[in-house]
Amino acid sequence: MDALAEDLELLPETRRALRHRIAVAQSEGRAPSVVAAVVRGGEVVWEGSRTSVEGHGPDGNVQYRIGSITKTFTAVLVLRLRDEGLLDLSDPLEKHLPGTGVGEVTIAQLLSHTGGLAAETPGAWWERSPAALRPELADVLGDEPFRSSPGSRFHYSNPGYTLLGSLVETLRGKPWEDVLRAEVLEPLGLDRTSGQPQAPHAGGWAVHPWADVMMPEPLEDLGLMAAAGQLWSTTKDLARFADFLLRGDERVLRAATVREMRAPAAPSDPGSADSGYGLGVQVATNGGRRLFGHGGSLPGFVAGLWLSEADDVAAVVLANCTSGLPPTTVAMDLVRIVADAEPRFPAPWRPFGEAERVPLELTGPWYWGTSPHALRLTYDGSLELGPVGATGRTARFRSEPDGTWTGLTGYYAGETLRAVRREDGSVSHLDLASFVFTREPYDAQAPVPGGVDPQGWRGIG
Repeated sequence: MDALAEDLELLPETRRALRHRIAVAQSEGRAPSVVAAVVRGGEVVWEGSRTSVEGHGPDGNVQYRIGSITKTFTAVLVLRLRDEGLLDLSDPLEKHLPGTGVGEVTIAQLLSHTGGLAAETPGAWWERSPAALRPELADVLGDEPFRSSPGSRFHYSNPGYTLLGSLVETLRGKPWEDVLRAEVLEPLGLDRTSGQPQAPHAGGWAVHPWADVMMPEPLEDLGLMAAAGQLWSTTKDLARFADFLLRGDERVLRAATVREMRAPAAPSDPGSADSGYGLGVQVATNGGRRLFGHGGSLPGFVAGLWLSEADDVAAVVLANCTSGLPPTTVAMDLVRIVADAEPRFPAPWRPFGEAERVPLELTGPWYWGTSPHALRLTYDGSLELGPVGATGRTARFRSEPDGTWTGLTGYYAGETLRAVRREDGSVSHLDLASFVFTREPYDAQAPVPGGVDPQGWRGIG
């Protein structure tokens, strides 16, 4: 076994803790079956299942319906269109999908559930009624589609993702599922993810809340609502998809775009300060750990897919019950069990290559006014800026071909850092989003906004 495989393989006590967690989930959640998987370092390192029928435990190849995890797949398609230059996220929907009656909503607002649209469709419960009741977008949106002004707040909207599915179909000229298969499922090798169930698949069940009996749930094709929740998948496929959401894949979306998906674009509802929403991805804090992913449910099924970027661990949980088992909680617990019991090995430190240019003149202490900061250059060519001996704004910066640096994290994300040089080529000061960083506090030789008192520093007279 090589060193990498040895690092990825879980310890027996960790594996037992994972088995115990899903056993408790299946028993307390009264689920006919539950199947789960954990991914670390891009590999499935654990799979487990629990069932009410002895000897019939599902494995990673059995399909379950995944509900709103479908939305993340739809968001990937929309961002592909953006990356190809076919749309901009700030575009109003009307520009690409005219005649909906809600055309002022932007594509970014639809992706982040900030478009102000209703949570559900008018009329019968769409998840348990025929799609024939909603043959047109007007039937999905109803006469009063808005619940708040676009952009004013987060409000989860299933019809909003129906609009995004129709947007994909309009710009591609093909059905949503065909586009998904060709542009995402096939490139990533997700051959057990589909719009309709394919054997072997689990049946969906409703479990009585006050008695240990159950009945089958109806299976409805969602029609126009497919882009919001139609898909069936397996833990093996979703494990592969989770790794894609962490690292990207040039055949589908580059790493920078999936990183953009994970960035919070909207807060959650008031009172839920530990959660938010990106572009087709839920964001949450659990036990001090930053997580992203998505939950899903449709009658007869619940699903959860959650990842920790810092720990490089993801977990998938699927169950065939309408309620009772909390898939997001269980998936987050599986991530926590692995991350806490077997912390990620840091990448080995290494220096710059011998032939690489190292701009040492940028490193070391700088002052924003009187606040000391340190600028550190790492071997991957990025800069790290942070306060010295105090709390404050920290950020990481990427080098650009023109000699500037672009903020990647924190307050300075997207902002430009420039090293301003004197006539002799030496660095005078740093300019960052209008802030001047100098080698000395309020350096009189640098263009400090507002100037520097000509008498300089002095005590009390």
